Amino acid sequence: MKLRTLLFFISIFAFAQVNASKVDTVETHSTAMNKTIKAVIITPDKYDKNKQYPVVYLLHGYSGNYADWPKAEAVRQAPDLYNMIIVCADGGFGSWYWDSPVDPSYKYETYISKELVQWVDERYSTIKSAKGRAIAGLSMGGHGALYLAIKHPDVFGATGSMSGGVDFRPFPNNWEIAKRLGKYAAYPERWEQNTVINMLHLIEPKTLKIIIDCGTEDFFYEVNQKLHEALLYRNIQHDYIVRPGAHNWPYWENAVKYQLLFFHNFFQQK
Repeated sequence: MKLRTLLFFISIFAFAQVNASKVDTVETHSTAMNKTIKAVIITPDKYDKNKQYPVVYLLHGYSGNYADWPKAEAVRQAPDLYNMIIVCADGGFGSWYWDSPVDPSYKYETYISKELVQWVDERYSTIKSAKGRAIAGLSMGGHGALYLAIKHPDVFGATGSMSGGVDFRPFPNNWEIAKRLGKYAAYPERWEQNTVINMLHLIEPKTLKIIIDCGTEDFFYEVNQKLHEALLYRNIQHDYIVRPGAHNWPYWENAVKYQLLFFHNFFQQK
């Protein structure tokens, strides 16, 4: 009985040590959209204001919010494991992280890449350059992470997508995309110009570090495979992970472990 009690307390202590990162829900402000937007900031247990930390921004999927990613154990552990800060951002309902040409209340490209980054840099001790910032996401957020990193190489030096909607043209009636860009038939140029697979020409050689992950049973698997092939054709270096799995949280909770390690290695480069 005493041994069992001792083992219990040892396991509790070990759990506390692993999950010692500080998780805070904060309120940020978007001038572009004139509203307050919540985010979750996860810092190392031994956060030191005299040190500068790299930051990973995580984006949620369609119909999700800022509170999704902190549920993943790997996300809560990473700040202590890799000595980094994680920001779980909110991208609204079906924003796809664009500045919508249709709805002026959806300017999430400006919010994430400018306003939120500035807000974090002003309040936390961060590495204030692309060498110290990465951005990743799942599904809609996978598209958003690649989209924002490609368009803002001065802000993000590494990016990752998990089950990302990296080419949404095959899905013209899904996920409120038409509400943000206008209907495909009416505004084809918007759809062509704002889908990730058509933006690869914007990537300067040997600059952006990219990791892509998608399950073979995912409805986005085919478009991810085509993105991989397009990156190979253009000789753009990237990591591409494929394994059995669907479009669900068990897959993403596993995938994010590899993404965070990838970013840690990026931050360690001299």
